[in-house]
Amino acid sequence: MYEIRIHGCLSVQEALGLQEPVRRLLCPDPDHTPPCDVPWSFTLGDDEQADDGIEATVLVLGVYASGRRAAQVADQVRGVVGETRPVTVSAAAAGQFEELAEQYRTERTVRQS
Repeated sequence: MYEIRIHGCLSVQEALGLQEPVRRLLCPDPDHTPPCDVPWSFTLGDDEQADDGIEATVLVLGVYASGRRAAQVADQVRGVVGETRPVTVSAAAAGQFEELAEQYRTERTVRQS
């Protein structure tokens, strides 16, 4: 499980506005046959990289993928959100985004049936 953090959002609304272009990147065909190539989910967090005194929001994209694949997805996300927003990749905290692993197992089982 990895998290891809999109920094530089000055408001929650700005962070939420980035979800749709990233969603289209990850899943251009929402009606595809499961499982997703890279199961993903969004959440919001505080931007620790923001300058002191500036409240900022970070859009957190959780992905169920290998470290190499998560890095590839982060590179693609950088292309979508632009150069002014830093994008970082790190291992997700234990228990975070566990629903993605379950989603992958469920979809994979359905596909094999």
